[in-house]
Amino acid sequence: MSDHDEKTAEDRGDTRDGGGESGNRLRKELPQEVPAAAPAADEAPKEPEPEPVAEPQPDPGPRLTGRQRLVQGLWPPRVTRAQLIVAVLLFGLGFGLAVQVASNSDSDSALRGARQEDLVRILDELDDRTQRLEDEKRGLEQQRDELENSSDQAEEARKQTIEKERQLGILAGTVAAQGPGITMTIVDTKGTVEADMLLDAIQELRAAGAEAIQVNGVRVVAGTYLADSGKGVSVDGNKINAPYRFKVIGKPQDLEPALNIPGGVVQTLEKEQATVTIERSIDIVVDALRAAKRPDYARSSSQ
Repeated sequence: MSDHDEKTAEDRGDTRDGGGESGNRLRKELPQEVPAAAPAADEAPKEPEPEPVAEPQPDPGPRLTGRQRLVQGLWPPRVTRAQLIVAVLLFGLGFGLAVQVASNSDSDSALRGARQEDLVRILDELDDRTQRLEDEKRGLEQQRDELENSSDQAEEARKQTIEKERQLGILAGTVAAQGPGITMTIVDTKGTVEADMLLDAIQELRAAGAEAIQVNGVRVVAGTYLADSGKGVSVDGNKINAPYRFKVIGKPQDLEPALNIPGGVVQTLEKEQATVTIERSIDIVVDALRAAKRPDYARSSSQ
């Protein structure tokens, strides 16, 4: 081997040595590989987990419309106790309102179906009542003026006291009364006339301006009460039987129309198959008297 070949071989050795050192240096810098752990001899290889099977979904069926979903939400109803109580209260309130409206409709229908002549008579009756109250007001004002302007106030007061006593005696039934008025006779052959019907007649007569009333010999006063008694009627504990005869003192032009208004006393009695006759007179005598009763507890407060 020549000298040139030896140098070349040495150079190659040096190059290999340097390359070995570089390779060792790179291995030191890189992390060492961790060998995979071998499975233990007694452990069986794990089987792969089965994939979950999706459960079959129920068929949703046809899609519902908004109205159908609303119906399903409202029915069957789910009622709570509070809702039930509120519903009962609302039902009671509605029933009461319906009864009141029906009663008002009945009273209005009587006037709505009345003839023009009947409506004119009703208006005249209202005008007469207004005029009567105005006359009473003027009379009281005149008495006041007389008391204030009279030179002998004591004598004037005595005269007015006597006149007032006579008027109160007529209202209390302690003195007889005489004047124009009407006589109403109710013939009840079927026995269908009851005490409340006669009471309605008395109240209608009072509203029309009756000043004295007598029924079958019994004087009607402010505290009079009526009750059914067998086949008849009891007035202040006195039993009377049909025919019922009313003697009333007042303005005949006001008393008779008040009884004959549509839906009034006469029509109500005729519906019960009773016969009603009314006669005007310029001289009606009411002579049934009541004994003056002293109050048990009330006393005059004037000194």
